[in-house]
Amino acid sequence: MSTETLVVIIVACVIVLIVLGAGLWMLSRRRHLKRRFGPEYDRTVEEAGGRLPADRELRSRERRHDALEIREVSPEVRQQYADDWGRVQERFVDRPQGAVSEADTLVTRLMRERGYPTEGYDQQLQDLSVEHGRTLEHYRDAHEIHTRSSGSQATTEELRGAMVHYRALFDELLVTPSGSGQRTEET
Repeated sequence: MSTETLVVIIVACVIVLIVLGAGLWMLSRRRHLKRRFGPEYDRTVEEAGGRLPADRELRSRERRHDALEIREVSPEVRQQYADDWGRVQERFVDRPQGAVSEADTLVTRLMRERGYPTEGYDQQLQDLSVEHGRTLEHYRDAHEIHTRSSGSQATTEELRGAMVHYRALFDELLVTPSGSGQRTEET
């Protein structure tokens, strides 16, 4: 075997190994994103028109999220929020539409307290998706019902559903910033 042939074979092997390594790295990164974002990963793939643009978008969200100063709320503040939620639920009986609006405000206030920017709904979704991707659909559904209820286009049953959806995100926002899912105090 000539030296030229040996060099070509070695170069080809190195190229194959590099391509294989890059593929495995990308696959590992994608698994990380799917695990971290949950159902939000598939939604983003669909919206972005493919896995590569979705992966870029989700990594961008991770970088933005990492720059935020997400903090845990103290047990006293956590209890105050739990009490506030209880009062909102009590008002649902007499004023379902108003209670849903208050629930939306309370969730937004808790987000702000935790350190999430609250300057716009779409940005809230992106910021929340990093640690709360599994409950984000609840927030979307609640927000959509809340928006329709502003025009009196939501039934009482839909408003009740909105309260359940808001509660799912509200409860999750009361956990520690690590996103561990461990509640530090029952509400």
